[in-house]
Amino acid sequence: MFINRLKTFVLLVALTGLLLALGTVCGGRAGLQFAFIIALIINGIAYFFADSIVLKLYNAQPLDSQSYPWIYSIVHELTTTMHLPMPKLLVIHTPMANAFATGRTPRHASIAITTGIIDLLNKEELRGVLSHELAHIKNRDTLVATIAAIIATTIGYLASMLRYSAYFGGGRKRGNPLGLLLVAIFMPFTAMLIQLAISRSREYMADETGATYSNDPLALASALEKLHNHTTVAHLDNNDTRRASTASLFIVHPFKGGSWLTLFSTHPPVAARITQLRKLYEKNILL
Repeated sequence: MFINRLKTFVLLVALTGLLLALGTVCGGRAGLQFAFIIALIINGIAYFFADSIVLKLYNAQPLDSQSYPWIYSIVHELTTTMHLPMPKLLVIHTPMANAFATGRTPRHASIAITTGIIDLLNKEELRGVLSHELAHIKNRDTLVATIAAIIATTIGYLASMLRYSAYFGGGRKRGNPLGLLLVAIFMPFTAMLIQLAISRSREYMADETGATYSNDPLALASALEKLHNHTTVAHLDNNDTRRASTASLFIVHPFKGGSWLTLFSTHPPVAARITQLRKLYEKNILL
């Protein structure tokens, strides 16, 4: 867990370094401040309202406690162990087997699960999935993702300013316009890669945190394997651009086939996650 925390910290520092470097290239504190304020406003709105937007997008409904008392019992047991308030539990009626947590703080958290995941997994496996989602809440991953998004968005705005400056000749005051144009293109690309790497490190961390508190790494490993295999049966439409931006929320990549390359994925490879969980189980057995 320490390694993943350290990795997230280093990546955030690297992202901040990119921002400061690009701000220096742009040649003025005013431009940097303007871009940062705009990014802060946009991502601040997303931070406070993204959860309700996402839940409405998937038409998530409150999970019936009379029909699924055992799910409420599992979550209550886990939240007590993890010292968390009880989140809102919602259900999405779809054959796709998946789940996600959202909410800006533990007191404003929600966990959405699909009818597909309820049908696919046994109780121990679903408990593993719920522990993973509660781990995202406990680790404040929404906050971390928002910080990363603010920095990355600011880099994007500064890069746009730099591109316009290079196009219209203003870049000559700061150096070679072609060089500035290349910087403006590659800086946001690098920021995107770092942002994706942060997302992957938080998934590893949620796996480890959830498995530790549930005391059942193999149940989560089994669930991940089933969920990954099930994407060939039921998944989101690859052409659904409205939902493409929400892929990072889910416990497994919700589109068939996953991402083109691991480097561009919001999730680590499922095989690597399963290997980590099995190592955690073996480590606990030896203790």
